[in-house]
Amino acid sequence: MIALTKTLVKKVAEPQQLDSIDLHNSKRADFLQEVIEGLEDGILILSQTGEVVHANASACRLCCQFNQDNFNPNSVPAAIWNVCEALLNSWYLFSDKLLILSDEIVFDKSNIFRIRVRLLDLDAFELPCLLVTIENKYESVKKVALTEVKKFDLTPREAEIWFLYRSNYTYKEIATKLYITINTVKKHMKNIHTKRQTNMSYVEW
Repeated sequence: MIALTKTLVKKVAEPQQLDSIDLHNSKRADFLQEVIEGLEDGILILSQTGEVVHANASACRLCCQFNQDNFNPNSVPAAIWNVCEALLNSWYLFSDKLLILSDEIVFDKSNIFRIRVRLLDLDAFELPCLLVTIENKYESVKKVALTEVKKFDLTPREAEIWFLYRSNYTYKEIATKLYITINTVKKHMKNIHTKRQTNMSYVEW
């Protein structure tokens, strides 16, 4: 697996004498590498033939999940490559415009991933590469819900119900998952909506 940012660092380090600009670029490349590796979203950079140019840690982990714990660093899961191929096939029709394709991979309500693909034109490559981002929608919803739990001052039980509700669970599914009755779910949801309305009214005031 070739780390793209490391390739760029090597490029600026080739002159025998490094000046302050080269050092600045080197530090910036290292910083960008750290940022990319620290992202929770998966970042893949692929050649147009499907070879992996760079994959951050999240992308490796998610691709393993898509391939049932068997990720080949030189290839990508079929579900992702299908979106890439669709973009490549459409690119010639819209070559003068920025084209971004997206799709969802759904395993269950707790494992929904949004795949986005766009072309990345880099000087280091003869042909544009494919930039793929993989977002875990469930984790994104959880973060939003966590913020709302604090904002609306929900109880632990209300928080559990709100997390599931925001993840598109029905009242019946929430009741089954938490071993409570649907009426109990409705009662908690009524309290949650009351707290939300009170908070919104306070903000407007």
